[in-house]
Amino acid sequence: MFSDIEKRLSKLSNTAANLTKTIHTYGKMIKFSHTIFALPFALSAVVMAWRDHKPVMSDLVWILVAMVGARSAAMGFNRITDADIDAKNPRTLIREIPSGLLTRKEAAIFVAGSCTMFVFAAAMLGKLCFILSFPVLFVLLFYSITKRFTKYCHIYLGFAISLAPAGAWIALTGSFSFSALFLTLALMTYIAGFDILYACQDIDFDREQGLFSIPAKLGATKAMTVSSLLHLLSFIFLTIMYFTFGMHPVFLIFLLTIGLLLIVEHRIVKPDNLEKIDIAFFNINSLISMILFSGVVVEAIVRALIS
Repeated sequence: MFSDIEKRLSKLSNTAANLTKTIHTYGKMIKFSHTIFALPFALSAVVMAWRDHKPVMSDLVWILVAMVGARSAAMGFNRITDADIDAKNPRTLIREIPSGLLTRKEAAIFVAGSCTMFVFAAAMLGKLCFILSFPVLFVLLFYSITKRFTKYCHIYLGFAISLAPAGAWIALTGSFSFSALFLTLALMTYIAGFDILYACQDIDFDREQGLFSIPAKLGATKAMTVSSLLHLLSFIFLTIMYFTFGMHPVFLIFLLTIGLLLIVEHRIVKPDNLEKIDIAFFNINSLISMILFSGVVVEAIVRALIS
């Protein structure tokens, strides 16, 4: 009897271990940790929309489900379309499909499931969100082929991801706002700016393969200048948002901190030295996103306390 129990426990343990490994593999494929770049912007839109539209808990849950589904679908589709390219690039050779950890079929099933999750979550948020979910999915998936024909693929990526706060706002209010537009534009230029920095790692490879990017077209020095200008625009858009929303001055503390971090990001990454690109790409950018969200939350709390 004890032997049977041990066998069942061992089988259950192996199943749990395999499940954990599978989840980890899919999570790495879509770089789930990078959700921290856009999610705080979407949550910031939720907090600001809260002023006049009090959401119920189910709305918040479905917004999060929609974001996870949309991003998972986009990243999974990108990994499928780029599998052959990734297999040729030493930097991306270890990704899940080129390395054999996942097959294209497994990734395709994952993408289909993620698309279904996104559309279903959108439907739960209302008819308008359901209708808009289809063109949004097209925009997100289409990004994966843009590097094959335009150097402005980074701008397109920024636009695609900037739909997150716009979608959250529409989900809660049923319409879009001029003020919310500046949060969307801030995310678009912010994403495009650091994607250009990240693409500087693949300048030679992109040129060899005939792929399009601003660094491959202009070179690292000019590309970093473009990135700096985009991040300057991000700061300007956030500043305009401060005024259009009539935010409390406490938000300026967080805004100035974001500005300083953007400067640091561009100081530590040089055209002839990309060793700190990962620090700039993940550490600093994730910190910027969290500071923005923290600033919006603190501003909302202060405004509520003094009103």
